[in-house]
Amino acid sequence: MTDVRGCNLPDDLLYDVENHIWFREVGDGKVQLGMTTVATALAGEIVAFTPKKVGRSVREGKSCATIESGKWVGPAKSLAAGEVVEVNEALVSKPNIANADPYNDGWMVVLAPENWDAVKGSLTPGTDVGPAYEAKMDADGFAGCGAA
Repeated sequence: MTDVRGCNLPDDLLYDVENHIWFREVGDGKVQLGMTTVATALAGEIVAFTPKKVGRSVREGKSCATIESGKWVGPAKSLAAGEVVEVNEALVSKPNIANADPYNDGWMVVLAPENWDAVKGSLTPGTDVGPAYEAKMDADGFAGCGAA
């Protein structure tokens, strides 16, 4: 587990640091997506999670869900294009699960990606994500998870 300024980033995931999204390969060519602890710390308590419905397509770099917190409303962007094959209904009914457990119970959607091999190469492995997140936090002026 990598820790950057109090933000936990599991080593077994792949990261889109720019959009604060993690990817986990779940078999059968599918990938699970979720928000990083950095995303949930920046957003504050998540109050609404509205995913694209199962069967809908996600275009590369576009939203797979809309996230709403007390501070922010915006898209959860997926670098992978594909079809939504599963939605975390528990997160729909209790969005702040993402704050408590963003890497397990707080996952967002599962995609059947069209362009996974290309996208996978552009993501940062968890074992290498520390320097990339340090640079992103510096650029964004973000002190870290748990910082006031």
